[in-house]
Amino acid sequence: MGRLLPFLAFVAVALLLLGGMHYYVWARLVRDPHLPPGAARLATSLVATMALVLPATLILSRTRGAPRALVWIAFLWMGVVFLLSAFLGLADAARGLAWVARKLAAPVAPLDPQRRIFLSRALAAGVGGLVVGLSAVGVRSALAGLRVKDVPVRIPNLPPALAGLRLVQISDVHIGPLLHKEWVEGVVDRVRALRPDLVAITGDLVDGTVDELREHVAPLARLAEAPRGVYFTTGNHEYYSGVDEWLRYLPSLGIRPLANERVEVAPGLDVAGIHDPTGRGRYAPDLPATLDGRDSKKPVVLLAHQPRQFREAARHGVALTLSGHTHGGQIWPFSWLVALVQPYIAGLHRLGESQLYVSRGTGFWGPPMRVFAPAEITLLRLFPA
Repeated sequence: MGRLLPFLAFVAVALLLLGGMHYYVWARLVRDPHLPPGAARLATSLVATMALVLPATLILSRTRGAPRALVWIAFLWMGVVFLLSAFLGLADAARGLAWVARKLAAPVAPLDPQRRIFLSRALAAGVGGLVVGLSAVGVRSALAGLRVKDVPVRIPNLPPALAGLRLVQISDVHIGPLLHKEWVEGVVDRVRALRPDLVAITGDLVDGTVDELREHVAPLARLAEAPRGVYFTTGNHEYYSGVDEWLRYLPSLGIRPLANERVEVAPGLDVAGIHDPTGRGRYAPDLPATLDGRDSKKPVVLLAHQPRQFREAARHGVALTLSGHTHGGQIWPFSWLVALVQPYIAGLHRLGESQLYVSRGTGFWGPPMRVFAPAEITLLRLFPA
């Protein structure tokens, strides 16, 4: 019962938000522009249908009960309706500010009804066209815009013999309802072409159980060619996908989970990994235990899914923390909301002598779109400071 109530509360809030977005989009794009009766009925039916289909598909996609084509349509619509809500909201905010400014300057006469309809239609056409364009660009960015980001990092006390060590990070791959084996094979090919010394997977690798995704994660086994190993730490989505099974299964692919553990990957360099904060009990993150007994003069690279775990890492003298989770916002302006709960969104950051790199993520979750937040495979080349 203790876990059920928070889950039901989350579902209720999610449904209210989805319903509210759909109503707002309908009001601004259908009601206010006074569309012709036939067009209005059709648009209303479409919006109402998608308002029901979207949450139903989200649930069915977790049980393999929805056709893949329907999943793609529903998730695409999720991105479209979010962008419509966001840009309509920004436009309404701008209109409100302009109205206040005019009212402060002089009395504002009521708008002529025909002018009001004209402005509503202009707003609907402008925002609609903008969102269609951004959606198309966002889909291309998510599915074909994966890029390699080359990041040189200087590490205090890194042995000179390890200068130039090539650490490749992938994060938030989200193999699952939309991203399947063929896409994973492409990611693996790109990673192997970088000739990594070691590979770090910083959580949210999967959205589904081992039985559902066994075939689709199989290409990851080819990463095991990295001479210093492939390491993984949990993200929050692993806890929705059967974390026990995945931690047992990944070693069969040559991927070593670091469950609050630390290993020496080369003389003078450790790699450690802590669980995501979503975990509880034996899956709760425990950085002090992970670092217990280490040589403080030996640098450690920490895999920690969420950037908010960096502050604790910095307090413990971790040289470099690798995180993901944020997707760089994935769809602007959603990044504004992400910034409310995560102190770092993307890129390289420093706190004292400690550094953090936050990946924008390799895959995507939900809408197959990336708007102003390109996906990445990160090549971190380590050098002595």
